[in-house]
Amino acid sequence: MTSLHRLSLGILRPALFRSENVFSVPLRIWRLLASETGYQDHLESMVKKDKMVVFMKGTPDQPMCGFSNAVVQILRMHGVEGYVAYNVLEDQDLRQGVKDYSNWPTIPQVYFSGEFVGGCDILLQMHQNGDLVEELKKLGIKSALLEAEKDTKQ
Repeated sequence: MTSLHRLSLGILRPALFRSENVFSVPLRIWRLLASETGYQDHLESMVKKDKMVVFMKGTPDQPMCGFSNAVVQILRMHGVEGYVAYNVLEDQDLRQGVKDYSNWPTIPQVYFSGEFVGGCDILLQMHQNGDLVEELKKLGIKSALLEAEKDTKQ
């Protein structure tokens, strides 16, 4: 790990905090880190360093497309906080790079523990069939929908 990566993990993380415990990474940091390591290696480190990573159009506070908004809303319904979001509209290299990295043609893209999950359609399907609750549990995240279900049964 380069000194620049250590710096970004130790110092820049707190500065990236957004409302609802969601991190949004500024473009200048992405470019700085990517230029040092190469895009593919840097994308790999981006998706693997956090439990949940979302590449989206816009930010969680202000999604810029319906599919990105749907992903944010699904995660909110489950009470998911603390994920990292990258706005691909800020950088065409990032936008294309993540598509090449995952071999998936669309944005948003969701990663759990470094593994590509899919886009909006896959996350919605997982939400509808209950698989998302189980996958969140593997990440150590208890879905808020489980609590809501318990409350309605009492």
